[in-house]
Amino acid sequence: MDLKKVERVYTSYAGVYDQIFGKVFHEGRESAIRNLDVQPNENILEVGVGTGLALPMYPRHCRIVGIDLSEGMLAKAKERAETHQLAHVQLHRMDAGAMEFGDDSFDTVVAAYVVTAVPDHRKVVNEMIRVCRPGGRIIMLNHFSNGNKIIAAMEKVISPLTKHLGWRTDLSLSTVLEGTTLHVARKQNVNPLRFWVLVECVNAKNGHVVKNGHGPTGYVNGNGTASFAHGNGNGHYANGHSH
Repeated sequence: MDLKKVERVYTSYAGVYDQIFGKVFHEGRESAIRNLDVQPNENILEVGVGTGLALPMYPRHCRIVGIDLSEGMLAKAKERAETHQLAHVQLHRMDAGAMEFGDDSFDTVVAAYVVTAVPDHRKVVNEMIRVCRPGGRIIMLNHFSNGNKIIAAMEKVISPLTKHLGWRTDLSLSTVLEGTTLHVARKQNVNPLRFWVLVECVNAKNGHVVKNGHGPTGYVNGNGTASFAHGNGNGHYANGHSH
């Protein structure tokens, strides 16, 4: 999969995406946003915003920036934002692996059905970490390779086929998180057959300490529970790379 192929595939989906995938993936999107506990003036980045299905679900007291590589998908998202009068939403065509935002620009980064649909998941995850502030949240909603050996073997076999459709099936969560500063705060299986996983991570970069217990930066690791982080409202939206 290269960027041009990804853009071409998803632009071809733009006209029918909502009808084919909208209902199937709705539960996952709703779960992701419902549990965010978004604070006033929180800066949120949605990576791979697609046709903007999730945009009306966010509260209006935050600021949303959505990016997507596909012009066709983004056009649908802009239509949705205009229809729902979402003045707190900004949309940009952008490569998730080379974002045009400064470091620490966002309190929360959301990536739904993204990391298995890009040519280089490591570049995308590293960019999400870069643009998210220390102690901020990175939420990934995705299908990850199952620990079951039989299912994992099937996923590996069909992955070359699904790549032609725009995604892969053989990527594990441990592979995605390996070598990063992300600490898992919560995991939840969602969508039909529970094949998709909602993962909330703390961005522990720059020496940020992940605390146990409750409070704005409190997380509990390892047992699947968490006291959710609150955006501090002090994030900034900045253009330009700052690697």
